[in-house]
Amino acid sequence: MTVGQILVVEDDFDISNMLRIYFSGQGYDVRVAARGSEALEMCRQQLPTLIILDIMLPDMDGYAVCKELRTTTRTKHIPIIFLTQKDERSDKIAGLQLGADDYITKPFDIEELKLRVQNAIERARRENLTDPITGLPAARLIEDELRQLMRRTGWTLIYIGIDDKDAFDENYGFIAGDEVLRYVGRQLIPEVVDEVGTEGDFVGHAGGTNFIVITETAAAGRIIRRLRERFNREILTHYSFIDRERGTLGVSDGQGGTRRAPIMALSIGAVSDADGFYSDIREITEAAAEARRIDRAVDP
Repeated sequence: MTVGQILVVEDDFDISNMLRIYFSGQGYDVRVAARGSEALEMCRQQLPTLIILDIMLPDMDGYAVCKELRTTTRTKHIPIIFLTQKDERSDKIAGLQLGADDYITKPFDIEELKLRVQNAIERARRENLTDPITGLPAARLIEDELRQLMRRTGWTLIYIGIDDKDAFDENYGFIAGDEVLRYVGRQLIPEVVDEVGTEGDFVGHAGGTNFIVITETAAAGRIIRRLRERFNREILTHYSFIDRERGTLGVSDGQGGTRRAPIMALSIGAVSDADGFYSDIREITEAAAEARRIDRAVDP
C-alpha cells in the first residue's frame, strides 16, 4: 500500500530518476513526465497526491503547467512544489502567486524535499482538502464546489455509494477494503468521467463509501451507465474465485450464525437544477442522498 502518488515533472533524466527511486523507497507511487503537456495528460487520466514541478521544461514552462492545473476543476486542489535552478525572489513570488504550495531550488537536499512533500500532503489532509485514501477532494472542497452550483444552470450532481462493502471488509479486511476505495476513487470514476463526461466535471470523495460527480446534465446519464457497467464487471477481481463463483460471501449474522451477503454494487442518485429550486447546498445533498436510497431499494 502506497502513502500517496507523486508526479515528478522534470526533463532531466538523472534528477527525475533519482526522485523516482528515492520516493518509491519512501512508500510513494511515483510517476514521471518529461514534458508539461505530458504531465497535464497524466493528471487528466489519474490524479496525483502531489506534483513536483520543474519550471524549465522543453515544451511549456512550469508556470504555464501550474496555471492550467489551478484553473481546471479536477486538479486545482493538488499540492504543487516548484523545483527550479532559478533563485530570484521574483521567480519565487510568480510561482506562489499562481498557486504553488512550495518552492525549492536546485541543487536541493533530498531530505528537505521529503519533508516539504510530507508537509504539503499533510496540510491538504488536515484542512479537509483531500481524502487520505483516494486523494480526491474531500469535505471542504466539495462544499465549495456545491456552493458554486447555486450560481449555475445545466448541472447534475451524481451521488455514488458502494453497497455491501461492510461484508467485504469483514471477510477480506480493511486493507482490501481500502484498495476498493482506491479503485473507485483513483481509477473507476476519474476514467469514466474522462471517457464520457465533460471537461469541467468535478469528482470528490464525500467520506466513507460515498463519492460525488458534478457534471453537465447532458453527460449525467452516460456517466451513470458506464459506472455501473464497469463496476459490476471489474469489482469481481477484488473477490476470491470461490466467492465470485458463488456470487455471495458468508458473514456473521450477529447471533452466532452466518448469512450470505451479495457482491458489492453501486447505488447512484442524481439531482439537477431542473428538478427545482435549491436554497442551500444541504437541500441538494439531501435530495441526492434520497435519490440514492431509492436507487438502492429498487435495485438491491
